[in-house]
Amino acid sequence: MQFISWNIDSINAAVEHKSIRGEMTWQTLKDIAERKPDVFSIQETKLKSTGMTTKQSNTIAELFPDYHIYLNSSTARSGYSGTMVLSRVEPIQIDFPKIDAPDTMDNEGRIITLEFENYFLSTVYTPNSGANLARLEARGAWDDAYRNYIKTLDAQKPVIFSGDMNVAHEEIDLKNFKTNHNSAGFTNQEREKFSELLDAGFTDTLRMKNPDVSGIYTWWAQISKTSKINNSGWRIDYYLVSDRIATHVTDTGVLDTGLRQDHAPILLEINI
Repeated sequence: MQFISWNIDSINAAVEHKSIRGEMTWQTLKDIAERKPDVFSIQETKLKSTGMTTKQSNTIAELFPDYHIYLNSSTARSGYSGTMVLSRVEPIQIDFPKIDAPDTMDNEGRIITLEFENYFLSTVYTPNSGANLARLEARGAWDDAYRNYIKTLDAQKPVIFSGDMNVAHEEIDLKNFKTNHNSAGFTNQEREKFSELLDAGFTDTLRMKNPDVSGIYTWWAQISKTSKINNSGWRIDYYLVSDRIATHVTDTGVLDTGLRQDHAPILLEINI
């Protein structure tokens, strides 16, 4: 089976594609549609709490015919955060879980979980610790709550989960690690929390397949015009699986988006 996950940074920007970046986002979306993944998970949809407009809905339906589409939009702040999952097979059950997270995080549309016969499929958009690490403490509480939530799923059946987890786990996961130790996404706390998630029984599939390969990134800052050209990136998007199905993974990687900065889609192929 083939799974793709992507922080799209606005469904509407892709659908309207009125800027150069929007055109690149639209092309990436079309490229994913051509691959016909079994499940396509999206983060940072930025949809209003009312969901997709008619144009957005029709466009996605045309690109992904015969897919079941599930949305979790932020009610805490409309047009912010949000997740979406498109599945070729209808799941047994759909959940938009509340994980007892702090602040307004439980109301920001950050998780969707689908239950299938042999596994759970979940996607997450982990909160960013923010400028000056203003949300770092709350982020730590989120990490604990999210880990506990994933463990409850894993106790029932194996889990495949993905998303923008807003952390570069090790020094190999970002280009400029020496100057970013106090930056959101690479603090000791965030990295330790990610280690705790792995230690709870889950495998980072890309690092499993590429244990010592540097230069594999999933995000390049838009603020720097040369970040993608120079591959000055971060790996903050992940496919994780329950340890007991890690050997079923056949391929995992990052899809090429050319000169488009921000997040790139990630791929997982697994026999399940």
